[in-house]
Amino acid sequence: MPVPPSRPPELRGKLFRGSRAVAAGTLTRAQLRSSAWARLFPDVYACTSLPVTHLTRTLAVTRVLLPGAVASGRSAAVVWGVDLVGPEDDVECTLPRGCRAGAAAGVRGNRRELAFDDVTVHRGVPVTTPLRTALDLGRIRPADEAVVALDRFLRAGAVSRADVWAAAVGMTGRGCREVRAAVSRADGLAESPQETRLRLLLHRSGLPAPVAQHVVRDERGFVARVDFAWPAHRLAVEYEGAWHGERQQVAKDRQRLNRLTAAGWRVVFVTATDLRRPEQLVARISAELSRASSV
Repeated sequence: MPVPPSRPPELRGKLFRGSRAVAAGTLTRAQLRSSAWARLFPDVYACTSLPVTHLTRTLAVTRVLLPGAVASGRSAAVVWGVDLVGPEDDVECTLPRGCRAGAAAGVRGNRRELAFDDVTVHRGVPVTTPLRTALDLGRIRPADEAVVALDRFLRAGAVSRADVWAAAVGMTGRGCREVRAAVSRADGLAESPQETRLRLLLHRSGLPAPVAQHVVRDERGFVARVDFAWPAHRLAVEYEGAWHGERQQVAKDRQRLNRLTAAGWRVVFVTATDLRRPEQLVARISAELSRASSV
């Protein structure tokens, strides 16, 4: 028969090593297997009153599984409030070069020495500072995904692009060029990963460079803010995520489109499918730009 869940007060809402709880007599092995506890990593458990989020798992790694580890990369971004990975994705951390801890499923460890001022504690987690986190995000591969991650992190406002760029310029050693390239292409303006991917596509397309997050105004004032625009052509490009399909939003979306149209603007809508067919998308936008030039 299943063992009824039992939560000793000292373990309620806690992360802990199962072997230590058993050795201390706090739990029996049978109780450890009950529904009161969730196994996050080998010998690392959480009280099931805790939500199993990426932040919880990161705390489990840095505080229980691998003491001395520092959350870094995308896991550090989560600690700083930017969800670049999901609950079940690997926890990314940095370990001292001399650390002898072994690898564990669900953990992606990187052995290197971090400077003293590259590490802090936030939300109870030892974590790289926002500046070091941003520089580490610039190492993500493929390169476009580094820009996607940086855009989201910069938009959250934990660190400024100017500070990240200054630090990237001063970097030396392996990977510094790739980091500088990623930071140079990030602007922190995109409201979604797909908007960043669309911006990168447009900038590589050979089309005139659009203005990101352009504010359209008419004689009465504000009309709308669009993802990308060629103001001289009154042409906007919007990723589909900006136009909501929920019933309560349909009327607002139609009003917004009507205001843009009344102001003399045309809108090209882009979907995820369009991003998988870049040549066709670029041709469509190019045709719209040519059409505007001929009017």
